[in-house]
Amino acid sequence: MRILTMILGVLMHMALICLMAVAETKAVSVGRVGCPECVNDGSPIAQSLQRVDELYASFKTKEAQNELFKILKLDPQNAEALSKMARVYIDFGDMIPEASPDWQEKRLKEYRTAEEYARRAVNANPNSTWGHFYVAAALGNIAALSSVEKQIDFAGEIRAAIEKAISLDPRNGFAYHAYGVWHRKLAEIGKMSRMLASFFYRRSIPQGSLAKSIDYLQKAVSLNPTVVVSRLELARTYVALENWAQARNLLNSVQNLPIQFSDDAQNKQKALQLLEEIRSR
Repeated sequence: MRILTMILGVLMHMALICLMAVAETKAVSVGRVGCPECVNDGSPIAQSLQRVDELYASFKTKEAQNELFKILKLDPQNAEALSKMARVYIDFGDMIPEASPDWQEKRLKEYRTAEEYARRAVNANPNSTWGHFYVAAALGNIAALSSVEKQIDFAGEIRAAIEKAISLDPRNGFAYHAYGVWHRKLAEIGKMSRMLASFFYRRSIPQGSLAKSIDYLQKAVSLNPTVVVSRLELARTYVALENWAQARNLLNSVQNLPIQFSDDAQNKQKALQLLEEIRSR
């Protein structure tokens, strides 16, 4: 059942992508990351939220958290601040090294706090894509550190939260990315693993689809054409379908993309390695 941990744990990877990607923002009069309809009116809260995004863009998570605490003291029901605080605690959990004592318990504590903030964000504004997205991301992290039974139980809620995030913002490319990888990982679970889960845990593993993985990842690439990891994951799904030409085209295109996020160089290297593996296919 190790593969199931990988499936649900993939949302931890997706969350990290989102943590970095949504940090990029510009000072504009209307719209901010996580709140496209918000007016940047120069108020203290608007200025602080803009500052939060600037701090994230500089990978200053602790400083961003301090700004968010200030906002939530003034407005405890600010859905934008609550969802971004969920992002903070996911980031904190991800930064705990596996070599540290009790690292699993420490990570779980951070991820559960992230879940609390994400659910508060959903309660404050049920129509915000990011609240639902971070519920899914937090649960994915928690599931990856939980028993197989809990992982299977979480799967349905994670899926529902991602689908809700997409329905609320059809241009949320990071949600499409997460769902595309989710479908591929689930599609790759073998019949025997599903039978074992049904027999031992009295639970069924949700079905995934490689065709849907292609659809969702293509949508992610169309919405965020310069995001390296979306093209890499789409190429991996094409590899799973043995569509070597499409996979090679995507992997080659990755090398011309700009470096925007902290893991871009690493993902470009992974793309080169995969390209070498399938070059003669």
